[in-house]
Amino acid sequence: MTSITILRAGPLTTLQDGGRFGMLRHGISASGPMDRRAFAAAGAALGRAGTTGVEYTQGLVFETDGPLRIACPEIREMIAGQAVEIAPAMGNYGYVRFDREMEVEAVLGSRSTNIAVGLGGYKGRALKAGDRIGLGAVGQAAPAIGQMEDAGALRIVWGIHADLYPPALRTHFLESAFRVSPHLDRMGVRLEDPAGVFAGQRRLNLISDAIVPGDIQILGDGTPTVLMRDHQPTGGYPRIATIVDADLDRFAQMRPGTLVRFRSVTP
Repeated sequence: MTSITILRAGPLTTLQDGGRFGMLRHGISASGPMDRRAFAAAGAALGRAGTTGVEYTQGLVFETDGPLRIACPEIREMIAGQAVEIAPAMGNYGYVRFDREMEVEAVLGSRSTNIAVGLGGYKGRALKAGDRIGLGAVGQAAPAIGQMEDAGALRIVWGIHADLYPPALRTHFLESAFRVSPHLDRMGVRLEDPAGVFAGQRRLNLISDAIVPGDIQILGDGTPTVLMRDHQPTGGYPRIATIVDADLDRFAQMRPGTLVRFRSVTP
């Protein structure tokens, strides 16, 4: 069996597959790739790919002890003893897919890593130098995907707590630009609010209820935070809106300092 050995891995380098769905009612988020389209595109480039790949951030170096075909996203044919160095992701996250299935145990139906709770993937954690992962059966046919819209404001639907905010504030929210802060991970992304949209808001204490990826919750100090793939299952902060699923991949790749605008759409 062919295996790879990690020689260097940036922070938040994890194993991910399509996700762990149906578990949120038990308190477990789906996880999966932060940019699902980029993950799928790497698999489509291979034609046949294992369901599990590596999500990386600030670069990745690994070697193989046998022949291996990878996409990252360009195709590379590797031979035994060869190492490959992959540059940092163009956005926040990049993907390596393999023509074989990664030999790690599925947990609750998925090999995705949720590092916030130490679940799934490789020992429930981010990858690091010295980790050795086997690759076994040849992967399945990977479908082609279409192009992603790559411009304009991010589409949102108003959230269940939107009515707690006056119409003037909601209008200000749509007319203002926010900035992606350096405080981001797989759980969530904090936004800077240079226009002070939420600067004077009163603190709202709510009963916790279920949340989903893309929810925009407003913390007690007025900081907007977009919940991402490893989000907590419930939250007690008000959620003014939710980024539609079709735009969440694009948001995940926005680097710190990027200006973000929102546009309201109907379900």
